[in-house]
Amino acid sequence: AESFAAETGLDPGVDLESIADRMATRKAIQNGNVQFAIEKANDLDPLILDQNPQLYFHLQQQKLIELIRTNQIEQALQFAQEELAPRGEENREFLCELERVMALVAFEDARTSPVADLLDPAQRQRTASELNAAILTSQGLIGFEKDPKLLGILKMLEWMEETLSDKAAFPHLDFSTSGFPLKEP
Repeated sequence: AESFAAETGLDPGVDLESIADRMATRKAIQNGNVQFAIEKANDLDPLILDQNPQLYFHLQQQKLIELIRTNQIEQALQFAQEELAPRGEENREFLCELERVMALVAFEDARTSPVADLLDPAQRQRTASELNAAILTSQGLIGFEKDPKLLGILKMLEWMEETLSDKAAFPHLDFSTSGFPLKEP
């Protein structure tokens, strides 16, 4: 991307270093190195995890899953007790998620447990995507659209009504009022 921008003289419109950093955090989580991803996220925005306790819990939860995946059960139990259990006491949803992860420990082979989906690559992907979205939001790259999505949908609906009105008779929304009542054709 840097070469393309240099050759064409075009501004890429995004911070290419930021993209590389986000890719590094995603790859770290997908490889099971959650601690590196946490450190990288803190380097990018020291407040990101403080301002998003759910994200921090999910990263810590993923760290616990990785300990269980590598059969480090003693460390997993200690980590769950010291890091995650206090958060579970504060938030019922976190407690339910923690209990689900801890169910992996109850089985000789966690891959045959009813919660084996936590060991799937898709779980790592969900965690990586959540962190990526939080980084993008903290950098102001998503979450602040020029037009809200609902407004865009309403504009599209109005255009569709105009286009279809020649072909069929149907009730239309009256966009001139804030209540959007139906107008008869």
